[in-house]
Amino acid sequence: MGYHSYYFLSNYYYVILVLPMVLLSVIASARVNSTFNKYSAFRSLKGLTGAQAAGEVLKFYGITNVSVDRVTGSLTDHYDPKTNVIRLSDKVYNSTSIAAIGVACHEAGHAAQYAQGYFPVRLRSVIYPACSIGSRVGIPLAILGIVFSFEFLVTLGIAFFCLAVFFQIVTLPVEFNASSRAVRVINETGILQTEEIKGVKRVLTAAAMTYVAGLAVSLANLLRLVLLSNRRRR
Repeated sequence: MGYHSYYFLSNYYYVILVLPMVLLSVIASARVNSTFNKYSAFRSLKGLTGAQAAGEVLKFYGITNVSVDRVTGSLTDHYDPKTNVIRLSDKVYNSTSIAAIGVACHEAGHAAQYAQGYFPVRLRSVIYPACSIGSRVGIPLAILGIVFSFEFLVTLGIAFFCLAVFFQIVTLPVEFNASSRAVRVINETGILQTEEIKGVKRVLTAAAMTYVAGLAVSLANLLRLVLLSNRRRR
């Protein structure tokens, strides 16, 4: 395959396969921001802050070695298993909104996963180093191999990128399970009222859809590489 033929097919496959998934990802990202902002305007009746709600989840699971700290930025909330710290963003840590409580409890759900040895989160920790490399070098290696007709590079690049896709697949149950744990604790401990929990579910579902959309983009890119590789062999 000549360079011009490759360029045409590469862009064709991108427009047909990848671009719609990228648009889906953009929509999902916009959706999570709009949903979070919407429910940030609703203050919880009980008045707990995000940090306090996260603490309630930790207490529910009997976790005593995890702290809750503040981190700058917007929606930068995460749990760091290396330091056993839940870091909540400015809009979550001290906020008493339904959205903040949902996000905080979700992150505490991740802490519970590690504490209980939840298999998908353990698997994700083990495969992360290799998958991180795959996400960075997979596509460039495959494209170089296709352009220069170097079969080994193509195969290596696709194999590396498969690792990145596998990581995203494993991430889905991790995220959905953390949200499920959050909703369960919120419901059983009375952190929020029944009507308020509906808002939490919408916030967490919107956030989860960003991971689904990200996986869709990666799968489309993987299919694109495979099709380009097969076309080159003909």
